[in-house]
Amino acid sequence: MAKAEGIDMEHDAHRLKVDTLVRLRWLAVIGQSAAVAGVQFGLDYALPFGACFGVIACSALLNIILRIRYPASARLDPWLASLILGYDVLQLSVLLFLTGGLQNPFSLLVLAPVMISATVLPPWRTLLLGAFALALTTGLAFFHLPLPWVSGETLSLPLPYIIGIWFAIQLGLGFTGVYTWRVADEARQLAHALSATELVLEREQHLWQLDGLAAAAAHELGTPLATIALVVRELDRAAGPDHPMAEDLALLREQVGRCREILATLTSLGTNDAGPLGHLTLSHLIEEVAGPQRGFEVPITITCKGEGREPVTARNPGLLYGLGNIVDNAVDFARRQVTIEAHWTADTVTLAVRDDGPGFTPDILLRLGEPYVTSRGAERRGIVRRSHDDNADGHGLGVFIAKTLIERSGAEVTWTNAPGEGALVQVVWPRQVFEAE
Repeated sequence: MAKAEGIDMEHDAHRLKVDTLVRLRWLAVIGQSAAVAGVQFGLDYALPFGACFGVIACSALLNIILRIRYPASARLDPWLASLILGYDVLQLSVLLFLTGGLQNPFSLLVLAPVMISATVLPPWRTLLLGAFALALTTGLAFFHLPLPWVSGETLSLPLPYIIGIWFAIQLGLGFTGVYTWRVADEARQLAHALSATELVLEREQHLWQLDGLAAAAAHELGTPLATIALVVRELDRAAGPDHPMAEDLALLREQVGRCREILATLTSLGTNDAGPLGHLTLSHLIEEVAGPQRGFEVPITITCKGEGREPVTARNPGLLYGLGNIVDNAVDFARRQVTIEAHWTADTVTLAVRDDGPGFTPDILLRLGEPYVTSRGAERRGIVRRSHDDNADGHGLGVFIAKTLIERSGAEVTWTNAPGEGALVQVVWPRQVFEAE
């Protein structure tokens, strides 16, 4: 899978949505308010009514601040989410302190923030939150105001019963925390696997469609291209070698030949027919890819070095096309030079293509390799061309096709900005896979 796929699923899996926390806290505020008001006015039990509603009002104020500070769809950093859930444990503990401590039947609600943490946050943060809840409930077992009761009477439960409630809460923290985390982790793994499968299937579907379009385009363009070649040949013959346009006609004839080569390549992308030269060394592979780009004013520097024998791979039209697309883009957007560096070890084969252009903008870099990332214009692609005269129109499919074809050969492709300036594309194969190709 690509390393830069828009959203890091593993990262977002451990981030709580603000809307989720706010809604749950409003539910807690309503429930706590109803419980306090019911005890005070419905049962006519004496309790510190003002202090209790002051503590509840703090939760309501926190909700208002979160709504103002963050959009509803925002996801909180795990540290901030842990602090907010820690506040919920503290707020409930203060309410329990004012209303009888662990004698209060609502003391089991201290499990709720820990369960929420176990569902989303990393395990060690849930462990810290559980330890915090353990410390507070231990204190509530011994230090609290009297349990609200009938006026003139005091209800005091025996110490063994209080200790039993304490043990029940601690066992609940441990069991529900671990159980919730295991269930949520399995659900996350399944969701990640399904998302990864959908991405692969979507990319393969795009490529299958493009394979058919490429063959159709090669067939349809063959006739007009042959006509163009015939007209150019006749013009060249009529003009003669001394005509002022002779050089331009020679260049046009050369580019027509290049177009024919591209069409021939498109028709063979899905095949493994290697032709008469069945195998290429890594250096020959690079030369074949870089050769068509040497006619432009940007020089290409190639370095090849490694440990032991130079790796050899089978000729693969798809791989040649993909690497050629990367080199073509590097030449297109470079200011002064393009560098291709190849290195091999006993385990890996690495190819790096670097240019000294402006590089990728962060938003494009995150989505590079997806189909239809770009729209018309090079500036929309996050890259500025060397010349304003260049035709920058495109649909953003070139990088997607190149990436998918290269990954079919067993390689991993990464796109980054080079230190200093420019773009850097790295292609890494396991050596065994590269030579098997």
